[in-house]
Amino acid sequence: MKTGIIFDLDGTLWNPTEQVVRSWNLVLREHGIGYTMTEEILEGLMGKTIEEIAEAISADVTPYNAIDLIKECCRTEVFYLEKNGGRLYPGLEETLAELAKDYRLYIVSNCQERYIESFLSHHKMGKYFSDFENHGRTNLPKGENIRLIMKRNKLDRAVYVGDTQGDCNAANSAGIPFIYAKYGFGNINEEVIYISSVRELPVLVENMLSNEI
Repeated sequence: MKTGIIFDLDGTLWNPTEQVVRSWNLVLREHGIGYTMTEEILEGLMGKTIEEIAEAISADVTPYNAIDLIKECCRTEVFYLEKNGGRLYPGLEETLAELAKDYRLYIVSNCQERYIESFLSHHKMGKYFSDFENHGRTNLPKGENIRLIMKRNKLDRAVYVGDTQGDCNAANSAGIPFIYAKYGFGNINEEVIYISSVRELPVLVENMLSNEI
């Protein structure tokens, strides 16, 4: 039986907010927009699609077209992240190395194209992951992208690890168990299995996938 662990990225594997805020504010200043992105605001937008982010800040960037502005910000942030990376959560690489011994690992995110690649490239994490998918490439909701990863990689069983209610909803939509990364950006409005550190994953996943939970 082929089993896999599918991860969200922001708030689950890393915290990229410092570099993303810097890159976005550079674009905003270049356009003379009197709006400043902050880490607090950005954390509230994590996990959303580009379209949802544009809708959330559209009133603050008038008269500019919000979706075009966000796309430019996203293109710029990818270069920043490729060069500078983000803050990895404690114990991440050791945990991924341990998990990769027994499971195939994947990433599904609502991000734009090249964003996941910036994480894999800067932090040299590509060796741990078998495949990834994102909203920017497929224009599909996260639940559908999870299903796509499972179908493409012929997974019989999988769990999804994420930090927002949207991640929980996506796992439910895909029909797989969800693990809440409580240390991340979001909150969950229901009782779920959670981890307070990424280091807790190996034992928890082993129990879940063997039906002990």
